[in-house]
Amino acid sequence: MNAQPKIDFSRRPTSKPMAALARAELLKDPGFGRVFTDHMVTIRWTRERGWHEAEVRAREPIALDPAAAVLHYGQEIFEGLKAYTRGNGSIALFRPEQNARRFQASAARMAMPELPEAVFLEAVDELVRIDQAWIPGDEGSLYLRPFLFATEAFLGVRPSHEYLFVLIASSVGSYFKGGAKAVTVWLSDRYTRAAEGGTGAVKCGGNYAASLLAQAEAIDHGCDQVVFLDAAEHRWVEELGGMNIFFVFDDGSLATPPLSGTILPGITRDSIITLARGEGRIVREERYSIEQWRIDAASGRLREAFACGTAAVVSAIGRIRSANGDILIGDGEGGPITAALKTKLVGIQRGDVADALGWVRKVA
Repeated sequence: MNAQPKIDFSRRPTSKPMAALARAELLKDPGFGRVFTDHMVTIRWTRERGWHEAEVRAREPIALDPAAAVLHYGQEIFEGLKAYTRGNGSIALFRPEQNARRFQASAARMAMPELPEAVFLEAVDELVRIDQAWIPGDEGSLYLRPFLFATEAFLGVRPSHEYLFVLIASSVGSYFKGGAKAVTVWLSDRYTRAAEGGTGAVKCGGNYAASLLAQAEAIDHGCDQVVFLDAAEHRWVEELGGMNIFFVFDDGSLATPPLSGTILPGITRDSIITLARGEGRIVREERYSIEQWRIDAASGRLREAFACGTAAVVSAIGRIRSANGDILIGDGEGGPITAALKTKLVGIQRGDVADALGWVRKVA
């Protein structure tokens, strides 16, 4: 196959940008995922032409044929990353090349075309630059959502011959409504997120759709999130609905479930492992059972637990609720190691801590 030719982006800025005063009002309290910027990026792919028609354009509805394959067979993937305003006024991304590579891995598993890493990064740069005024102040950031879906109008069961890549941006504040306080999670003993050989390691919409009923159950029990166990034995802790999980023990060591094909390889997860090991901490990637979690929490061996991901960054877990009783972790308020790792990670992202590992990509 011939190499994909270089893609040139055309730019058609919106003729109706939001007024500065109206935008400033929205950015006072953007919440998460409900305030959107003026523009988006789109790139088409067809079997005949490959990637083409890369545009930076006004954010607007997308027209789809009712027979579009994504509507019937769910051929869709997405990513999530953030742009930050740093202390010196510059704007930067955190390890975006890892998002580009995970996007490619997701595409390969879902029998979709792989967007070249350079094109992914250029699309992100383009959107951040044109919509940089939408980045909130203080602890806010610009959440970037690239996604790819099948657009061919065809009802046969096979990979689509046509796709559309879209990148949109949302001004965001805290992921959890309660801000920085420790969250409470619900243990799902009925529903599973992924099984061996499935798409658990892929960032596709179907994984999240499958978690929504369990998430609704968690909310009904007064919890912020749901934690899933493995599909085979319903015993081993895997991950939360949209985040990886870590455990902190009384000797200062950490443990997190291994990447066995059923867990999303989180970029924040990988960053936490690297930072913790850089501090001399032992980090084990090993299976951890819900029974052991109860025993270790009761004995005091387990001191802290936290969830991590692009959206929430690092969130302490204070309590697990389940049909078999609650599990209180430490004093239920989080702990110093969780707080220190979050401070260091956010510090690198924001420019307050030296980027010794070259994780930050300056955009503007």
